[in-house]
Amino acid sequence: TDLVGFTAMSEQLSAQETADILNEHFALVTACIEAHGGIVDKFIGDAVMAAFAKPEDALQAALAIQRDLAERDAAGSDKTIIIKLGLHQGSSIAVTLNDRLDYFGSTVNMAARLQGQSVGGDIVLSQEMVDDPTVAPALTGLRPQADRAALKGFAEPLTYKRITP
Repeated sequence: TDLVGFTAMSEQLSAQETADILNEHFALVTACIEAHGGIVDKFIGDAVMAAFAKPEDALQAALAIQRDLAERDAAGSDKTIIIKLGLHQGSSIAVTLNDRLDYFGSTVNMAARLQGQSVGGDIVLSQEMVDDPTVAPALTGLRPQADRAALKGFAEPLTYKRITP
């Protein structure tokens, strides 16, 4: 995930207001990830990287994040939080650094690049995610829209799908 407009927001708000929004964002995202069987791998500035054993759980967490943020804003929150979100599946390299498990490799890089294609409020999924038979039922009624882009570090342009829950 990535918090849209965080740098500009942090320039306009007080340090306390910025910290409050960042903490609310982290709490909401972490709760959705953990509720769907995932783990937070790392926090990178205002971004969150998570790992899941099952791709369908990752999608359910992503849908919950976007739903919970929409409900928060509909309830009249004075500061809107918009999240960019990207999902990919595959194997990764797991290592322990500073007594913490961390993930690396092209799967992690692809998820980050897909998140970069998000405009906010949507979820960008790799074709591998869309093609997974365990993910398909959760996509029913969401009308994934195809897009294609060259992604940094990858030789060929990639076709991906965008859903707006």
